[in-house]
Amino acid sequence: MSTAILAVDLGKTGCRASLRIDGTERARADGPGAPGLAARDGVAAAERAVTAVVREIDLRAMPFVLSVGAAGAASAPRARIEFARLLAGTPAVTAVAVTSDAVTAHAGALGGDPGVVLTAGTGAVVTAVDPTGRFTRIDGWGPLLGDEGSGGWIGLQGLRAALRGHDGRGPDTTLAAAAADQYGPLDTLPTLFGDHENQARLAAAFAPAVAAAAAADEVAAEIMSAAGHALGRAVLAAIDRGGLAAPVPYAVTGGLIELGAALWAPVDRILGGRVEYRTAHGRPIDGAALLGADTTTALEPLITRIS
Repeated sequence: MSTAILAVDLGKTGCRASLRIDGTERARADGPGAPGLAARDGVAAAERAVTAVVREIDLRAMPFVLSVGAAGAASAPRARIEFARLLAGTPAVTAVAVTSDAVTAHAGALGGDPGVVLTAGTGAVVTAVDPTGRFTRIDGWGPLLGDEGSGGWIGLQGLRAALRGHDGRGPDTTLAAAAADQYGPLDTLPTLFGDHENQARLAAAFAPAVAAAAAADEVAAEIMSAAGHALGRAVLAAIDRGGLAAPVPYAVTGGLIELGAALWAPVDRILGGRVEYRTAHGRPIDGAALLGADTTTALEPLITRIS
């Protein structure tokens, strides 16, 4: 009998679903993300996001395993359990697997092998797994307490710099004009962000503009350099805390890959010979599919399962 797995990558920016039958993708859907399970009403928002993409896929009443990597699951284990229980009520679901999107990113990037994975998107987290299966997580603390170097962090620093320049509290920067072009008059930014349900996602949308400005704007260049240093330090912390021997297999996933040398050159300088760069095998959603099918990986203790 064919095995159907609906893999879901639920981030703060977007929610992606992929129906896999015997390992082959048969359908996919995309929708908005959720603030994270650790956020206020995070479980309800996550359920709405997953339900929306599940509805977009024609499951033809076939039984399926629902495997979800969700932002905030690592820092909110009770919410993760509550979320899994809610998903278990989805029609035709035979089993549910819920874990952190950082865990599915590691599984997707290194295919279950030991090593370190930097996931850099709206948020930022580094995960490491040693040969015995011991798991280490660095950062991923959300936009208020961490996620340093992430898209949300870069965008927020860029907007703060734009407002400092606008006020005369800081140096002139082209980021002020870029922010006005993207969001409207700078005086309206507090209202815009105050009314938005996902402020990190809204800020992260400005990260590409900051990266683009870095070639000619000193303020933007300093922000990108600081972001790269923050990400590099997080990777080194994961290596050191995880006790991994150099050179450590290392892969990067997430939307910030597209930001180019302004971000990644500082990261590479910090890491030096400590890592062995590997192209990611797959995406976080591929990791969710893998973990939905395989209950024997070293990551199993980090997964909440209901069947």
